[in-house]
Amino acid sequence: MLRLAFPLVSHLPPWKPPPIRPRPLPARRYAASATATISSSTTSSPPSPPSLPPLSPSSAYVHLPFCRKRCHYCDFPIVAIGSSSGTAPSRVEVADDPRIVDYVRLLLREVAVTRPVSDDGVPLETVFFGGGTPSLVPPLLVAAVLDALRGRFGLSACPEVSIEMDPGTFDAAKLRELVGVGVNRVSLGVQAFQENLLRSCGRAHGVEEVHEAVGIVTACEGLQNWSMDLISSLPNQTEEMWEESLRCTVDARPTHVSVYDLQIEQGTKFGQIHIHLFCAPHIHVLVQFGYTPGVFPLPSDTESANFYKIASKRLSEAGYNHYEISSYSKPGYGCKHNLTYWQNRPFYAFGLGSASYINGVRYSRPRRMKEYAEWVQKLEDGTWSHESRSSDMKDMAMDVVMLSLRTAWGLDLQSFSKSFGKSMALSLCNTFKPFVESGLIIAMDMERQALPHMDFGLDLQNEGDLGSKVAFIRLSDPDGFLLSNELISLAFGVISP
Repeated sequence: MLRLAFPLVSHLPPWKPPPIRPRPLPARRYAASATATISSSTTSSPPSPPSLPPLSPSSAYVHLPFCRKRCHYCDFPIVAIGSSSGTAPSRVEVADDPRIVDYVRLLLREVAVTRPVSDDGVPLETVFFGGGTPSLVPPLLVAAVLDALRGRFGLSACPEVSIEMDPGTFDAAKLRELVGVGVNRVSLGVQAFQENLLRSCGRAHGVEEVHEAVGIVTACEGLQNWSMDLISSLPNQTEEMWEESLRCTVDARPTHVSVYDLQIEQGTKFGQIHIHLFCAPHIHVLVQFGYTPGVFPLPSDTESANFYKIASKRLSEAGYNHYEISSYSKPGYGCKHNLTYWQNRPFYAFGLGSASYINGVRYSRPRRMKEYAEWVQKLEDGTWSHESRSSDMKDMAMDVVMLSLRTAWGLDLQSFSKSFGKSMALSLCNTFKPFVESGLIIAMDMERQALPHMDFGLDLQNEGDLGSKVAFIRLSDPDGFLLSNELISLAFGVISP
């Protein structure tokens, strides 16, 4: 799977510390993966630390599951509307597909029957249309969803409204219509600038459509905020190819770039490749095997780590701020919606397979269309009783650590200590001490300026003054980020041994 949005996760699973090895974070996007207190013009300022979820969500994720075909890495709940032969349908064929209209009607029913969490009138600050390929959905239907959200929850005066779009699924007129109905941020799923790589991962578009889409987005009046997605560690991808994709990305001048490392999921084509071997006339053998990370034709672990380092270097040189493990932005253009997840804020979610996070509880909708339709009917009838899991304090502590250490702002030690106890905070810091000394973790003062590792040790010696000098810790870029899974797993072992 390439991307993961929080609304597609019912709960963050506990981790057991694996062997430490340099490997980029898997290709997972928290894009659905209430906003942090960061305005579009002040994204360089640190947000408030992740905390226990407040009462009222101010973000909504909307899942639009339609795709022209399923990519080889994808295990998302989608509806492929291509032909049975696997070819991608034309734009006209997609626009006329009755399944899209029927689904949006179902979606509107869910929105209509969902009660606001409170009566305090907090409007939505961000809306994210994820998928799937939301750009396949006609703008009038996108407008209908926005109108429904506005009527049910309210929209702020200047909400961030993002939509994922794939090359080859829209033209200039369609994009203008989307902007006209309220979309003001586009996430363009380019993934690669090499024809063979796009084909190898089952993308429905080619390089020509990529350049066409970039031209349409950059020329669209009224759209200044757009992101480009890239995938590293694709089969047979070389360092030269990766450098070329990064150069083309920088040349396109998006305000935001997301870089994901491929992850192989069971049940996907990459997880189970089928090869027919013709041994003799009328005799053939079907061989099944899956790609293994680090094993040819996928890049080795060392090559994948190098891809990550190259991206960090090239994008930083081009003026992008590496504000989260997979995310880079020009000043003022960090994704507000995704910061909802990094700050552990609550959010609504609607649609097939999505999962909300409200009042400390995550609960998921069915991943199959028939079951989802039945679920919406039960919701309307008042007969649905969801199976959910409330997070205990250990779960919440693990969420805060994982989400904080994904970001450049890092973990607020004083806030963590107040929320979860000084003893847990001290144990966490003692576990991290060797990594502070090695430079994989950076200690920072109240102004988020880096401190010598000796200051971290002194703070630990003065247990009563924990956080007096060292206020935050963060993972270094890129080496600490590369070991994020392992370092966070060590923290989980402290929090829930």
